This record gives sequence, structure tokens and C-alpha cells, in this order.
Amino acid sequence: MHFSYGIEHEIAFLQENGEFADFSNTRFEKFQAVIDALPLYAHDYPQLRIGDAGIKKKRWYIEGFERFIDSEKVVECAPKGIEIRTTVHNNIAGTITELAESYQLLRETSASHGLRPVLVSRNPWQRDFQPDPPLNKYEEKRREQSAEKQTANIPMLTYGPDLNFSIEGAKPLQIIDIGRKLTFYSPWIIPFSYSSPFLEGKVWHGLSARTYLRTGARPAAMVFLEDPSFLIESFPSLTKRARIPKENGRIEFKAFDSCADFSLYGALLALLKGIALDQSLPGRATTPHTGDHRFSAVQGFKHPEIHRKGTEVLEAAKIALAKDPEVDRLLPLERILHTRKSAAHEMKELFHREGSLKTTLNHLVY
Repeated sequence: MHFSYGIEHEIAFLQENGEFADFSNTRFEKFQAVIDALPLYAHDYPQLRIGDAGIKKKRWYIEGFERFIDSEKVVECAPKGIEIRTTVHNNIAGTITELAESYQLLRETSASHGLRPVLVSRNPWQRDFQPDPPLNKYEEKRREQSAEKQTANIPMLTYGPDLNFSIEGAKPLQIIDIGRKLTFYSPWIIPFSYSSPFLEGKVWHGLSARTYLRTGARPAAMVFLEDPSFLIESFPSLTKRARIPKENGRIEFKAFDSCADFSLYGALLALLKGIALDQSLPGRATTPHTGDHRFSAVQGFKHPEIHRKGTEVLEAAKIALAKDPEVDRLLPLERILHTRKSAAHEMKELFHREGSLKTTLNHLVY
């Protein structure tokens, strides 16, 4: 089976004075100056979607909460950070290489505009995002169009990757089945990535405040399909209409936290590939189990049951990839299972040494 891959990586920033840059203190224009200074690659299209708002014109674009008045024309956008997206690759190595190159260019460009990337997967200061001014009647009506629009305030506080893949020749029902399998096993694989142990200016009691407050209301996986007859109504959505031909058949896994070490994304893409190929794991779910995700977000692999289930999934993926060269990419995940620690543990230790969240965040610039 031939796989294709892509990554969308959301990035948070610190300002020059060390303050966390978000919708409360940083204007859209500040981030837009960075985007304007980055190159446009004409050959990226039509495989990358530009979108109705015209914000997604490059491999880098601003993530935020778009505002409207009486039409689909965006009149304002409250920013949360910048996202990098890769083009489609036929191997994991090429995907990771492009992401690293795009990230390096962004890091250099943003530095000249007084912004530095920082590893967090959830806004460490803000508990909630409320549109200011409140939604108007047009926006309220627009919000009812989909489950994701109804919960669009939640991702304004989170940062993480969409790890994308598609399988050449796969039928819609096969793709939906893989999406349901990933949704079911999500709580037991996401601890590999945990990196959000801060909330409201303090150390949080768990490892992923992002997962605890997001997954369940928001999807763990999403499947894009061209044929509307295969779309499933659910809250949150599992399926979505493909917006461009290249999206048809794409599976997005959306529940991992951010990783500063992009090689870990390579390992996680290999894990998703193994789960997709596996024929032994029986679990399926159309929507993510909120309770399981919250349990996982607090405990991680330290809990024996989560460790057992994570090991079960990793072993199944390893067997499925036995004759695939990508199987060696799973080794970092085996090490994480052995130590039972993620980046969140190191971030907590750093905070306890520094005694200040602001100082800690400045050490997490990457």
C-alpha cells in the first residue's frame, strides 16, 4: 500500500520582552509582517488549500479566530500564532525534512520581528477565549454550520500538529474505519507527545492540559471525503467534505501535543501508519471518549493501565510494519514507554528549578 504524508505544525511565540504572544497582547499585523517576509512557492499549488479568507497563501500562515460582518469575507482575525504546513510527500523522511527547513526559515524571520518560537501545547496563561466584540447575528448563524465552528474558541488556546496521511486506492469505508480506529486508541498513544503541563500561570496537576480541555469537544481524528454520501453526522465531526481534490482520502490525526524534536513526529507518523495497517486491534469509535482522554492527560504512561494499552498499540503497529523500513522509526516511542516520561515531565522539572513560569517559558524557546 502506498502512503502519502503531510504535517501541519502550530507554533506559539514569545515577544522580545519574554511575554507570551497571543490574542490578548499581539495584533494580527505583528504576525502578518513575519508571513509577508517569507517566500511563496508557486509550485505548491493546487495541492495546498488557500481557503476563502486568503490567509493560507503560503507554507506559513496565521492561526486565529476569524471575524465576519454579513458575508464570508473576513474583516478581522484574532491571532494565536503561526502554522507551518508541508506539501505532500511519499515518504516520512521528506515530510520531516521540509518541516525542519520551513521551521528554520520561520525562526530566523520571526526573530527579526521580535518573536521567538516556544514549546507549549496550550496557552499557559489564558483559561478561556471569548470573542471581543461578541459574535454578531451573522457569526452566530455561521457558527451553527458545523460541530467544529461551534467549538472554534477551544483551538484558540491550543497548539499542536495535524499529522496527515492518505493511502492510494483506499475506499471511503476503509478510510473511515481507520479514522474510527485512531479515535478509539487516541488516549493510549497521545502520551508519547505530552507537552502542556501549565495552565493559568501555574503548573497543572497533569501532563496535557491541552488534551484535558480539548479532545472530546474537538476531534481526535478527521477523515476528508469527496463523496458526501459517506459523511457521518457526529459531534465532534469524524468526517468532512474534501475541499480540494488533494484532500480526498486524507486522514488527519489531531490529538498529539506539539513536539520541538521533529524526529518524534516521524516516529508518530510511523505509529499511525502501523495502526492503519494493523489487522488485530478491535477498538473503534466515531467520537473521542472524553473521560479516557482526561484520564490519560493527567496520568500519562505512569499509570499501569495506560502504559499497558500504549504498549499493546505500539506492539501491534510494530508487527504491522515488520517488513517496512519505517519500523525503525518506532524506537524513540519504545524508549518513552520504558522511561514513562514525556516532554511535560522535563517542563515541570524546569519550572520547579526556575520557580517562575515566565523564566521557564524563555528556557523552552526552540
